[in-house]
Amino acid sequence: MSKAKWLNEVKWDDGGLVPVIAQDAVTAEVLMFAWMNREALEITVQGGEAVYWSRSRRKLWRKGEESGHTQKVREIRLDCDNDVVLLKIEQTGGIACHTGRRSCFFNKLEDGRWLAVEPVIKDPKEIYK
Repeated sequence: MSKAKWLNEVKWDDGGLVPVIAQDAVTAEVLMFAWMNREALEITVQGGEAVYWSRSRRKLWRKGEESGHTQKVREIRLDCDNDVVLLKIEQTGGIACHTGRRSCFFNKLEDGRWLAVEPVIKDPKEIYK
């Protein structure tokens, strides 16, 4: 792994992770939230496509490795506290969420309950074989 100085400026949590927000580079819509470790961030920078750390699977996760819905990274930013990464991305296929929706943020709180307010673009059964 690289000893890139810029990686040392990121404030990693106790588990060696940093939260990451993926935002559409053109519309500024927030598409998803995930985590990265040092290796994931470095691979993302080198390859130009988003790679995250899956906490549930305990391994690197190349966005779109199963679905084909990759994220081309156009810009990477670090917040003022150096503890949150923002990826400005181009979402291949227009679907960022494993539910088949454009964004993972499709539930809206209305009258004390969560309502799905964004349509399913493609049935997940057709995406994940």
